[in-house]
Amino acid sequence: MALMATPSPDIPLHFATLGAESQPQIIFLHGFLGSGSDWLPIAQKLQERYCCVMVDLPGHGGSFIAPDFLMEGYFDRTVEALACLVRQRPSRPYRLVGYSMGGRIALALLLRHPDLFSQAAIISASPGLRTEEERIARRASDEGIARKIERNFTGFIEAWYSQTLFSTLRNHPAYRAVERLRKINDPQNLARALRLLGTGNQPSMWDALQENPLPVRFFAGEKDERYVEIARQMVKLCLGSDCEILPRCGHALQLEERELFVERLHHFFKQQEP
Repeated sequence: MALMATPSPDIPLHFATLGAESQPQIIFLHGFLGSGSDWLPIAQKLQERYCCVMVDLPGHGGSFIAPDFLMEGYFDRTVEALACLVRQRPSRPYRLVGYSMGGRIALALLLRHPDLFSQAAIISASPGLRTEEERIARRASDEGIARKIERNFTGFIEAWYSQTLFSTLRNHPAYRAVERLRKINDPQNLARALRLLGTGNQPSMWDALQENPLPVRFFAGEKDERYVEIARQMVKLCLGSDCEILPRCGHALQLEERELFVERLHHFFKQQEP
């Protein structure tokens, strides 16, 4: 596995690759509290056919946020840093996979730079909040969460995964390993990431969905009712898209039903192969 970082001076991104560079490329974006290594078990199953590029989003893994960061437009600048990463890589167009926070960022990346991609899989994610009033309220809520991360990171992890959307994950055999991995991240960087990349700082992409030119599959777990409904709403607006609801799982479906997810992801990608 190769480890690299983009040369971007504004938002440097650490990433790892698995699979031959000559193969079709997939860029993977993880969720909040995760890192690019979350995708490693999936990449290991795909590496014979694809080159898997697993990115650490800002504030996670090896992609640090400097204490003197410029807050204005950070979400948009992250999207542009990812576009820069893809442009510097071989074998475009890419396939794109994003989960939760990474799914929101992936959706923005896809809609703003469709020339860089051939397909996208968006997992347990939304196009953002529709109104500025909702975004203001969400920023206030995220600020409270960020302070909890800074004060008591271990307690925060326990509370975070006690949310209803993670109830099936907590009962999964992989949960304790996931919990250990989450505690590796730096709490100060995670708090900055939430303040900068949370839903409250994400521009709404609901209207832009209608302009999508590429095949998109929205994944959701059947137990995660909120994101099942969001996925179905997005399909109605997003041309060339469909929705797949995986059984027996919730928000973190790619962890809870890994074999099924890889099978369905590969089936989707094969539809565009020559």
